[in-house]
Amino acid sequence: MRTELVSIKTDTVPLEGAYYQPEGQDTVGSVQLFHGNQMNFYVGAPRFLPPVLTGIGYACLAYNRRGHDVLSTRNSRDLEGGAFQTTAEAVADNVFAGDWLRAKGFGAPVCIGHSNGGMLAVCHTADHSDTPALVLLSAHCGGTAIAPECSKLGLWAGDNFDAVKHQAEELVAAGRGRDLMLLPGWWKVTTAESALDYIANVPDTLELAPRITCPVLFIRGDQEPRHVYPAEDFKEACAGPVEVRIIDDCGHFYSGREEVISDTVSGWLAGLDIFPEV
Repeated sequence: MRTELVSIKTDTVPLEGAYYQPEGQDTVGSVQLFHGNQMNFYVGAPRFLPPVLTGIGYACLAYNRRGHDVLSTRNSRDLEGGAFQTTAEAVADNVFAGDWLRAKGFGAPVCIGHSNGGMLAVCHTADHSDTPALVLLSAHCGGTAIAPECSKLGLWAGDNFDAVKHQAEELVAAGRGRDLMLLPGWWKVTTAESALDYIANVPDTLELAPRITCPVLFIRGDQEPRHVYPAEDFKEACAGPVEVRIIDDCGHFYSGREEVISDTVSGWLAGLDIFPEV
């Protein structure tokens, strides 16, 4: 495959990413890869899937949303990254990236998202009805349930959900919404504005499911809780056909199971008749 580092314009700072193209064969379509919360385009599925997907003819775009990593800097000492993320910004970033990919001339891309990126991929697909196929890699439930449910698992606010929410509300009321706050669980750092946004404004994966009509593959590891990553419930609610795959001996980040995930995704995509012959 050929790899090109790219920058995608937004209304503020650009999105950085990598564009992978098949080499020595026709390109049958394109894939837009949505990274997980506090992750980026060069870890996890956006890193290990492109070599396999380009091998079956798909151009792939993996990119950072403005809410990538936990904290980052660019060309100054000004902070940016996941601690400042909002749902509206994430949704907009995916539109910027999707439009960039469409401009390459392949039509609407297949959407593949991991975890929080999977939830956002559902949202994006619901808003773009010409999406030919959707792959959800442990997409979480989203909605107002995700922050308290993650906290119950020891993530995000941990046992301090009410206290974290109250602290964030006080900071925002005092005009300090961009102040950093420490969280006891992963991802450790956020801002008051972003914390309240995560509590209140995350799209609900199951509520969006009836708007999805394209073929869907929903993968979950057998070590992940079903109610947080609701593959079976999504299948029941979805308007289109959904295939659920539960991967044995597999956690949320697919460590050591990358090959199985890659084979499952590429095999499913190769079996779809979603693009005209090149």
